[in-house]
Amino acid sequence: MKKFLYFSADWCGPCRQLGPTMEEVAKEGITVQKIDVDRSPEMSQRYGVRNIPTVILLNEMGEEQGRKVGANPKLAYLNMYNQN
Repeated sequence: MKKFLYFSADWCGPCRQLGPTMEEVAKEGITVQKIDVDRSPEMSQRYGVRNIPTVILLNEMGEEQGRKVGANPKLAYLNMYNQN
């Protein structure tokens, strides 16, 4: 199953701005796994996340299929999901 990894932090303003958008994406039936970079630094390192918010699309095999850095509109994530 494809899913988004949403790298975020409580202290990050753009992350707080993106939160409701990612909730809307999840309501479309898409799995969104939120990862707090402060609580899971190993995940950030594993995926090479240097800036937040970062959203990574993984395919069924767990391979990265797309990445967006910064707060983007809902449609950008839906398009990335549907194109891959």
